[in-house]
Amino acid sequence: MTATTATFTTDRLTLRAWRLTDAPAALEIYGHPEVARWLSPAMDRVPDLAAMRLLLQQWIAEDERLTAPAGRWAIERRADHRVIGGAILLPLPPGDEDLEIGWQLAPAEWGRGYASETTFALASWAFGQGVDELFAVVRPENTRAAATVRKHGMHWVGETSKYFGLDLQVFRLRTADLDRTAPAGHQPPNYA
Repeated sequence: MTATTATFTTDRLTLRAWRLTDAPAALEIYGHPEVARWLSPAMDRVPDLAAMRLLLQQWIAEDERLTAPAGRWAIERRADHRVIGGAILLPLPPGDEDLEIGWQLAPAEWGRGYASETTFALASWAFGQGVDELFAVVRPENTRAAATVRKHGMHWVGETSKYFGLDLQVFRLRTADLDRTAPAGHQPPNYA
């Protein structure tokens, strides 16, 4: 099973495979300089709709080759079916033995708890697939992301330049960390 065959629903979100028709919404996210500047690996701001379509085509093709739980998802708000972000569970280079969890949200959606909801959904699923730990990599200047991953129960393990050739802070999440920080009444997401 490829990871993108899995769809998750939470109280407010649906995490689903990217579609080429998502290109306009994805451009609002990955074309925004405040999102692109923090991405790892380093990625230029997506300049236009044609470039976004090409990038989505690449992601969709790559996801077909990944084995669950790895993959990429569009984050769709259930109330209005609007794509507001993207999420990943991807092997970290160079050895692909560490699995990265991450998300990117449109700046207008920051501070609404969507990153937490996404993290709890993806981490719960990954741990249910037998993964022991997940990692987040954060650029040292990105204090907002560092605070968010700590809020999710992730523990700082150090700094490294082994991933993507960038100086990055590394945070780790294990099952017990997720259990301790998940909101009261948190249930694993529904999977389709």
